[in-house]
Amino acid sequence: MLVTWSTANKTESIVEYGLWGEKLFSHTAKGNSSVFTDGGLEKRTMYIHRVTLTDLIPTASYVYHCGSDAGWSDIFYFTSLNESVSFSPRFALFGDMGNENPQSLSRLQKETQMGMYDVILHIGDFAYDMHEDNGRIGDEFMRQIQSIAAYTPYMTCPGNHEWAYNFSHYKSRFSMPGHTENLWYSWNVGPAHIISFSTEVYFYLEYGLDLLFRQYEWLQADLQEANRPENRAQRPWIITMGHRPMYCSNDDGDDCTHFQSYVRLGRNDTIPVAPGLEDLFYQHGVDLELWAHEHTYERLWPVYDYKVFNGSSEEPYVNPKAPVHIITGSAGCREKHDGFIPKPRDWSAFRSTDYGYTRMRLINTTHLYLEQVSDDQYGKVIDQMTLVKEKHGADAWR
Repeated sequence: MLVTWSTANKTESIVEYGLWGEKLFSHTAKGNSSVFTDGGLEKRTMYIHRVTLTDLIPTASYVYHCGSDAGWSDIFYFTSLNESVSFSPRFALFGDMGNENPQSLSRLQKETQMGMYDVILHIGDFAYDMHEDNGRIGDEFMRQIQSIAAYTPYMTCPGNHEWAYNFSHYKSRFSMPGHTENLWYSWNVGPAHIISFSTEVYFYLEYGLDLLFRQYEWLQADLQEANRPENRAQRPWIITMGHRPMYCSNDDGDDCTHFQSYVRLGRNDTIPVAPGLEDLFYQHGVDLELWAHEHTYERLWPVYDYKVFNGSSEEPYVNPKAPVHIITGSAGCREKHDGFIPKPRDWSAFRSTDYGYTRMRLINTTHLYLEQVSDDQYGKVIDQMTLVKEKHGADAWR
């Protein structure tokens, strides 16, 4: 488990921890800090500390605090990861949550502390915006999510609101696996291989077109590895998370409202031409694609190339013939809601403008359950889906 925190001054980076119910702080782990300077006028500097806790007992509960002799945090706790492929992890997922109007935050704080989730997926757009007020909005937002992220792994991907100073706040404040400054990475949990990537490489070309191609090549290699028969047998579910969707039925003119979506089909105005992601994900049998960006919730029928490929008319999510897309960007921020076009597209199955977030459970190798919680309706579940895949991989589409 990797613990990240920030301080205004240079101090040691120490985590003291121990098993729940045993002697407090019986173990000590040391890490290091890096200097982060905000790009604003004040050039505010902070120290980002990272400490990795190793040799944890799987599924055990630990109590910890972090800091140094110059000052310690509150006491927190976490449960270390269950490494079994038969584990059924429970997720909360959402995007587009701000420092102002974080509508879903209190419900997520309470449910996390009740132990309802094993992992949190924040699918881009944090704080609105982390760089504002010389980075103080970012500081305040990190304090807001501490009551979630100090207890449960908080996994992220970048969104458009992280653009400032070449995504420097996002790159510096979070600690994801791999060595790509948190922009793209993958990891395994239970029967799933989860891939996080940046849709922003298609839009912020001023930060380098090479990023787009490096990510694409990495995605190709990662998907090929995940599809090796021995790997897909162990972790048959392949799930992706990226900020800007390929499809949506919103009325705001965003990329996903266009047939020629950059994320879906790539960009032909670059040299060389930048490939899109729909064919790549389809050819490697991605089961579920999670998105945000639109400040709404939308569940799609199984879709590829703008066409619906249901399992059957009675059971569209039983052995579907294309990936399933979920857009969950309504956690709450200062930009409020987005709207929908009056008549939904053929591939749109359910949509809502309520503030809220999504719960997901990987039940086993064949069944995945997902539900949408409305914060406007006091936690009512307004949508449910069970995805059944008796066969995984590109062969499942045939």
